[in-house]
Amino acid sequence: MRKELKIALTIFIVIFIIDQVVKYGFSNLAWDVDGPYMSLKLAYNYGVAFSMFSFLEDYLKYIQLVIVLVATLYLLKNKNVFKEYYLPIALLYAGGLSNILDRFTYGGVVDYFYWHYLFEFAIFNIADVIIDLAVVIIIFKQIKQSREEKKQKEINS
Repeated sequence: MRKELKIALTIFIVIFIIDQVVKYGFSNLAWDVDGPYMSLKLAYNYGVAFSMFSFLEDYLKYIQLVIVLVATLYLLKNKNVFKEYYLPIALLYAGGLSNILDRFTYGGVVDYFYWHYLFEFAIFNIADVIIDLAVVIIIFKQIKQSREEKKQKEINS
């Protein structure tokens, strides 16, 4: 458990710092760049994914902090879950807390990747990609575990 915690903290710190430095650059140093397929363009998201719940703008950061607190309490009581999923948990916390910090620092989440070739996609940031990656890892691990359990049942039957 100690090894997993050290790895998780290292991943969390590295990703959190990189994400915050990049967001600072877009927010304060005008890093915007226009490209033919994708542009790097500063935008603020006052909601969650695809600006949903933006009407909660003033309260969203507190709601999200409560969710993080509840998740942390759950992990403290269920250390086996942390041990099994420490990598995606570190990624989720890094991306999620970085986006929450944006809400306190900038009033909204700092987004900057803007895909506009053939279709326009929502503007997003590194933290969003990291959160998506964490969800994919969790789903992959769940599918793998389910298949292993199914095989074990077949062997035992």
